[in-house]
Parts: sequence; C-alpha cells; structure tokens
Amino acid sequence: MALNMVIKGLSKPGGHFVCSDLEHNAVSRPLEALRLQGVCSWSAAESGSTDAQTIRGFEKAFRPETVAVVCTGASNVFGRVLPLEKLAALAHAHGVPLIADLAQTAGLLPVSLQKSGIDFACVPGHKGLYGPMGTGALLCNSEHQLQTILEGGTGNLSAQLAQPDAYPERLESGTLNVPGIAALGAGVSFIRSFGIEAAFTHEMGLIREVYHALREMPHVRLYTDVTDSAQRFVPLLSFGIEGMHSEAVGAALAARGIAVRAGLHCAALAHRTYQTLETGTVRICPSVFTTEKDVKSLLNCVFQIAKHPGV
Repeated sequence: MALNMVIKGLSKPGGHFVCSDLEHNAVSRPLEALRLQGVCSWSAAESGSTDAQTIRGFEKAFRPETVAVVCTGASNVFGRVLPLEKLAALAHAHGVPLIADLAQTAGLLPVSLQKSGIDFACVPGHKGLYGPMGTGALLCNSEHQLQTILEGGTGNLSAQLAQPDAYPERLESGTLNVPGIAALGAGVSFIRSFGIEAAFTHEMGLIREVYHALREMPHVRLYTDVTDSAQRFVPLLSFGIEGMHSEAVGAALAARGIAVRAGLHCAALAHRTYQTLETGTVRICPSVFTTEKDVKSLLNCVFQIAKHPGV
C-alpha cells in the first residue's frame, strides 16, 4: 500500500521510474501497471558486485523524463544490501526523490531518513519490526506532494469535498486499523528494547553458521556468499538442492517441522538477475527467537534431503 501510494502519487504522464534488478513485486507490479496504462515507463538498473558498479548501473538508467528512483534496501531473496544513501544522492543530483522499500532492513539496519537522504520509506510491519501481518508505515521526508490513490473520510475538514492537503490525513481515508497500529507499536518497542544491532548480530551469526555448513554439503548450491567482505548482506540466504525444485525442498523441510520460504518469493526480477527463475530458491530467514538448536535441526534435515535429491 505504501509503495503504491508513493509510486502512483509521483507518477505523471510520460514519466519514467528507475528501480533495481532485485525488486520485489511490491515495486515492479505498480510500475508495470503504470506502463500498461500508458502513464509511465520504467527501467531496472543493473546491480553490480560492488556499490560503485551499482551506482553506475543506476546512472545509465536515468532519462530526462525520470520522476523518481525506487529501490529495495536489501534483496528479500539473496540478502544483498544496496547503497541507499549513495542512490539518494544520485537521485537528488538528477532532481528526483528516492523511494526506499525497507522491508528487509527495518529493525535490522539503523537508518535516518534525514541523514540518508531517503525521501519516502515504505515499511511492512510483520518482518523486522515484529508487528502483525497487514500493518506497515509510510515515512515521508520530502516536500513532494503526492497525488492520492484513495479518498474518503479523514475526520477533519469534513465540509471540504476535496481531500485534505496535509499529511497524514491526505493519505489516510476511512477508519484506521487501530488494533494493528497498536500491535505494530508494541513490535517496534520490542525491537528497540532488544536492540537493532543485537538483533542483526544474533541473526547474522546464525546465517553465517548455516552458510558454512551448507557450503560443505554435497548437492547443495548457495547463491550468495554472505561472508564476502566486499558486499553487505542482511541475515538471510537462498539455497537449492541439485535435482529438486525449490518448492519440493520446502515441502520436504515442512514435513520435518522446518519452516522456510520456497519458490520465487514475489521477486521475479531478482530471480531473473540470479538466473533462478526456473527452479526458484529455498530461503532461510531467522529471527531473534531462532536458536542454535533450530539451526542444528535445519542443517540435519537439509543433509538428509540432499543425500537423496529428487527422491
């Protein structure tokens, strides 16, 4: 909802958006809808193996009619962190705002909208903020006035037929999900109390342990090296087993009591970039509640499945 609000709120006839080649469908589908409607075009910039290469990829994608850059903070499939501060500076140099999808980084990586230059931050509540599904937030750090995609009652200026100009009422029509908002607030309080750095350290330690173990297993393929010091990652990783579709691996793990995400993860652009569209990947993503015992159970199950792939 937040990404739709900003992308469609900034769109204009003949405009153009730049995103990365790692985007979730939460970004790519609104962009494609605008293209199919004949409103705006969009380009997916190539993400390189270094931040400098990624910046060059975005630079090449700009056009005179570009209206905004929209970019994930980190790939939800492969964990790669993108240089949002540098991309914000690049966007501003071209006179356009940066929209950040912080689904995989909120609650794990500290960010200041003012210091980073991010103009609009879109955040779901159910991931690193430990809120309920169906909640989220749009944080605005910009003078850009967004067009509305929903209009209705706001509880103020009721005699005025036009939607109010002031935020947040301009983008909040109807009765809000107050229980969900309160629960999201509790989740934010929890992660603040636990500590963002502590959460990242705990989860990344587990992911590195999983990575080193899976790297030694026969028939297991890892798609990113989370220990590569030249790149930054959030604590998740994708893997596959030779001779098995990712969803078959996911089902085999589920039968053993292990919950993972398998398939394309609503991120076809990322899978196209990593050439995993045909089989998808199996994604492991721990939380602050994941334990060493959980990791050992996961690794044992993967080993057992990988011993007889395809069976």
